[in-house]
Amino acid sequence: MKDIIKEQVHAHKSQDGTEYVHSHDNEHKHSHQNTKMVLNRLSRASGHLESVKRMVEDGRDCSEVLIQLSAVISALKNTGKIILKDHMEHCIVDAFESGDKNAIEDLTKAIDSFIFIK
Repeated sequence: MKDIIKEQVHAHKSQDGTEYVHSHDNEHKHSHQNTKMVLNRLSRASGHLESVKRMVEDGRDCSEVLIQLSAVISALKNTGKIILKDHMEHCIVDAFESGDKNAIEDLTKAIDSFIFIK
């Protein structure tokens, strides 16, 4: 038997006063004010990673490759921080208000994975 999808639609107001509306359902699909910024950063990081790949293919100095690879990793970590902050400010606040303990458990797992990247 399929689960019944319970959708919650609600509004948020950012610090600059911008209001936006999103919804939560069992699949937890929604967008936030930082979506465009995150996508832009991921595109740039992807482009930089392609450059690192070409450096390896061209036989560039290992030190240069490692420095550029470090820059890509840093860009991805910083993008992750934006996503995490957005998630905590919006999704987790909503989850707390609605008593959704699963969302908090999921966040804990995600933080463990994000912080302790192997």
